[in-house]
Amino acid sequence: MQCNQLIRLMKDWYLHVKEETMAPARMMQFTDKHISTCEVCRQDPDLLLEIEKIREIVLPESKIPKTKRNDDDKLTPEISPNDDKRDDTDDN
Repeated sequence: MQCNQLIRLMKDWYLHVKEETMAPARMMQFTDKHISTCEVCRQDPDLLLEIEKIREIVLPESKIPKTKRNDDDKLTPEISPNDDKRDDTDDN
């Protein structure tokens, strides 16, 4: 990243994200808006790759395909309320 203003802004925005006073998606919107209007950012050949790496850190859930997230939900075992009662009645 060659733009000192973008570096300063992103640090500030990331602190807001950590404090939960700004949504991560909003941070990335602000980043994209700055890049589109900043002459230094538009001339930086490596910036887009760096921004994508930051996007993956800030928005990790959005990078996981929806089908993969649904598969992970199946890993949580379901507990039936009757299981607890059955253990108590077996002792009698």
